[in-house]
Amino acid sequence: MITPAQQAAVPVVPQRAVNSGTKQQVVWTLFASAVAGLSTYYYTFTNTATSLTSLPSAYALCTNGSRIYTVEESAPRVDCIVVDKQTISATGTLAEVQSYWDEYQNDLIMKFYGNEPSAKKPLPVFNVPPGSIVVPGLTDAHAHLLEYGFKMQLRLDEASSLSELLDTVEAYARKHPSGPDIWIEGLGWDQMRWNDTDGSFPTAADLASRASLASRPIALRRVDCHAVWLSPRALELTKEHLGGTFPSSVPGGEIIRDSKGEPTGVFVDAAEGLVPVPKWSKEVMREYAKRAFKDALSVGLTNVHDAATSVAEFELFKEMDREGVLPIRVYSMADSVRLTPEEAKKLEIYDPHPAARTRMRSVKLFTDGALGSWGAALLAPYSDKPDARGIMRLPEEELESVARGWWERGWAVNVHAIGDRANKAVLDVFEGIAKDSGDEAALVKRRPRIEHSQIMREGDLARSGKLGIINSVQPTHATADMWYAESRLGPERIKGAYAYRTLLEHSRSGVLPLGSDFPVEDINPLFGFYAAVARLNHKGDSPHGNSGWYPSERLTRFQALKGMTLDAAYAAFAEDTLGSLAPGKRADFVVLDHDIMDETAPFDEILEAKVKATFVDGKVAYGGI
Repeated sequence: MITPAQQAAVPVVPQRAVNSGTKQQVVWTLFASAVAGLSTYYYTFTNTATSLTSLPSAYALCTNGSRIYTVEESAPRVDCIVVDKQTISATGTLAEVQSYWDEYQNDLIMKFYGNEPSAKKPLPVFNVPPGSIVVPGLTDAHAHLLEYGFKMQLRLDEASSLSELLDTVEAYARKHPSGPDIWIEGLGWDQMRWNDTDGSFPTAADLASRASLASRPIALRRVDCHAVWLSPRALELTKEHLGGTFPSSVPGGEIIRDSKGEPTGVFVDAAEGLVPVPKWSKEVMREYAKRAFKDALSVGLTNVHDAATSVAEFELFKEMDREGVLPIRVYSMADSVRLTPEEAKKLEIYDPHPAARTRMRSVKLFTDGALGSWGAALLAPYSDKPDARGIMRLPEEELESVARGWWERGWAVNVHAIGDRANKAVLDVFEGIAKDSGDEAALVKRRPRIEHSQIMREGDLARSGKLGIINSVQPTHATADMWYAESRLGPERIKGAYAYRTLLEHSRSGVLPLGSDFPVEDINPLFGFYAAVARLNHKGDSPHGNSGWYPSERLTRFQALKGMTLDAAYAAFAEDTLGSLAPGKRADFVVLDHDIMDETAPFDEILEAKVKATFVDGKVAYGGI
């Protein structure tokens, strides 16, 4: 029983200390527990008004019914976590974390306060809203931050027809300065989603069909960033830039031409680099980054693996980190394509700490293009385009030379590979490196990654796991491509495509990091979670009906959550510090208003889930509870 004297001795926590000025109605409940003859008191705060957006430096966060999903095998679900500054210090039931706090306070007063009971600090306990759950901070293991910000300034992805897209570009052009040398740029078109064309590439003539666009230089990048669509004026400027003539061929790329050999307006993969679009200024890059960070936090992302970072972009991330305005963690892969020879020579690994907001210890290589633009490198011709086998941006011999060069400098090597020829080439290179090292676990230690691992021969699915290669995949690619992938690949080749469950089962380390490749797909990681466990589109449909597209390749909900938390942390050498809710790890977590982990719940309820709050280093970075 708490006596009046004991209650009077309890220090009062000012409301502003837990609320930073937001008007709240808070219910306080007082607890006591006896440890070594001393009483320690705990406040629980039940929010009955608007959300709490600022919490004290130490607190407990609790749910009803063990709805904190830790992604820790030893304690996968708990009632409460204790946050002390930036770190999780305890997990368990309310009684267990209170007992931990009491012992911790006893140790402190013994060491520093002469064992004075009044020096003990209370533990504020906050409860999440009913029905909500807590999961570790979500990571997108493959994305493009600045390209996302760039895409959002002109939403080409929202067009369901060519005509609608042209309307969108016209509306944008009316609101921005015009002139024969002022470029209009955008990202996000996908001819496979248009309902008024046959799925063929668009042309410069399509853009010129609108009078307001005919004389403007326009460069619109495909949704996968593997093709750019130019207007007639943009073609003229490109031709001038190239000295008055277009090259007959482009190593690692292609200029799409008509029957007369003239460029139609689409440049694929390496040919995109021929187009003299203006470089982004530092100010523009910062604005794109800020938009990406803001939207990332709103959907529960606390960490993003930026899968092709230029030197200028990485310097921007470091600058924002120094200024204290980098709100998420960014693990960068150096973009080998955009590195100048001098930059590549000077580039050094930057990894001050696994929990640092900015890190770079891997390089990103590109072997081929994308399936949607017939650029994925295949061992046999495309089923729907027999004259094409895709593009090897780095032929096998060059790939081996480049990959070994970075490997010998101590870098982790991550390689874009979509087609079965590209994936085979990457596996061959890494297998050779492993044999030459004489160390069976060499690859496991360095953690090389294949980014996408999209189409593989069935034998290579197993080979990648045996070698210890990390397959970094994007589930929403499967549900976006499923309507045309089989016609493009054929009934046999499709068996080794988007095979996520198989890749995980073969993984030597038991990991399968998940990402979205945003802005190619939506930034919301819950859409990727849904795609991984349901293999359905948002209408609950697939080419195989409502049972899902090749449902044997579904992941369980736990596997999917682990893929975008602990597995992603492992892929970035940070699993001891990030990726799960365990004592000693950073307090990055997300509060969701639906229990997406309930295996008995319908899949479509996942799409209804919303982020209530995103925490980074124990502080509210988005929303509130």
